[in-house]
Amino acid sequence: MITAENITSHELIGLNTEIVQSTNPQVIGLNGRIINETKSMFTISTENGTKSIAKVGNSWKFSVENKETVFKGSKIAKRPFDRIGGRK
Repeated sequence: MITAENITSHELIGLNTEIVQSTNPQVIGLNGRIINETKSMFTISTENGTKSIAKVGNSWKFSVENKETVFKGSKIAKRPFDRIGGRK
């Protein structure tokens, strides 16, 4: 079960996210559902179409069980199966 405490050990595809801090001010506030993930990128379905955004350089907000959690992209910038499998 995904909780705010263990979210980085789970699949992120399908979760809603929002960029709350970024080195690129134009993407702050961008939000939508994650539809694909690679080691360094999220593909997000937004109101204005699909966007591919780098993980690193951004802080990502996730809401799970009515709790909001923010992670720096560098913490989750791993291949999904490495992150899910627990390899650090």
